[in-house]
Amino acid sequence: MTSNATSTPARRPLLFANGINVNYGKIAAVRQVSITIDHGEIVTLIGSNGAGKSSLINAICRLRQWSGSSLEFDGHDVAGLRADQLPYLGLVQVPEGRRVFTRLTVEENLTLGAFCRSCSAKKLESDIAEVYQLFPRLAERRAQQSGTLSGGEQQMLAIGRALMAKPKLLLLDEPSMGLAPRMIDIIYGAIESVVQQNVSLLIVEQNAFLALELAKRVYVMEAGAITLSGPADVLASDPRLKEAYLGG
Repeated sequence: MTSNATSTPARRPLLFANGINVNYGKIAAVRQVSITIDHGEIVTLIGSNGAGKSSLINAICRLRQWSGSSLEFDGHDVAGLRADQLPYLGLVQVPEGRRVFTRLTVEENLTLGAFCRSCSAKKLESDIAEVYQLFPRLAERRAQQSGTLSGGEQQMLAIGRALMAKPKLLLLDEPSMGLAPRMIDIIYGAIESVVQQNVSLLIVEQNAFLALELAKRVYVMEAGAITLSGPADVLASDPRLKEAYLGG
């Protein structure tokens, strides 16, 4: 007896990076790294300083030369695209160090975040209002030059600017770096709110406690290679991870 039922093809991951290598001269910063991120998934990449995390993220975002087998995003081969083309597809990075436009105001920075979208002035105003709702402190400083903001406020602005692009995947590179505990709570509270908007996240963190609390899946990177990966709740109790990143 034959069945007329047809199987549904498996959905491709939102991000598929296979065999990524990044070199600085003769130094291999990233060695044969493969990662995937599914639609709506929260993934974290943890590792010590110098492990190659930012080099990997910058390669994915086309900010760093790389070699490898393939780099796909949302069904598109993006290996040959420029960095400025990726936001049009929904791949947006919040870089380490914030990199806001220091001579522009908060609101001008947010407006520039929407460069990849075609929207009316009314829609743009509405989207900026959503960022101000997420970060009320930015609303208070909307006319202030961003270079005069505190580090935490600049991190809020960098995240808000990225959200203005309406990303499908948001890559956050060290969002807690250099911030006071109270500001970290605010930033991660906002990140949790972003999750509710069905945005996929890849969070690069040295702070393993923060990363494991939010993520569903974890990659651990050491000396340019992925050494551990799996569900966050499973790896949180892994002796190797606990010893290296959670204080034993």
